[in-house]
Amino acid sequence: MTRQSATITPTFPARRLALLAAVAGGIGLALAVASTVAHAPDWGLLARQPWVIQLHIAAATAALLLGTVQLVGIKGTGLHRLIGWSWIVAMFTVAVSSLFIRQINPGSFSWIHLLSGWTLIALPMALFAVRRGRIASHARGMTWTFIGGLIVAGAFTFLPGRLMWAVFFG
Repeated sequence: MTRQSATITPTFPARRLALLAAVAGGIGLALAVASTVAHAPDWGLLARQPWVIQLHIAAATAALLLGTVQLVGIKGTGLHRLIGWSWIVAMFTVAVSSLFIRQINPGSFSWIHLLSGWTLIALPMALFAVRRGRIASHARGMTWTFIGGLIVAGAFTFLPGRLMWAVFFG
């Protein structure tokens, strides 16, 4: 087998399965909660939000979809790079737009902005790693940015009293 074909061979390590199980579990939990307080999502509530929140939600949704495809897809291909750059743009947009959203702690940053700061640091670090041929470091950096900067931060938006809770359950 040549080095080229080895880089595009699909691998599916246990931690990737665990991550996908966690994402699926989170979706399942959200569906279970939704079934107890089921109603159609109030999309009008999103439409009434400031443009920066709408941009933030659109970029987060795109990052979630693109990131999930990246985790399960074949690595090292042109498609992986295209989706990866699209994901980076989406994550950068999510992180920067969050700096202008201050509803949790009116007028000031909240603790959740630490995840945005980490995302703005971790993305270039993971890009630098892949440029230097440190693929494992790149994969770890991108995976943890997906988990912390997107999944964990996004989960907090579904707490009672927050916007996404109101849209889907309120």
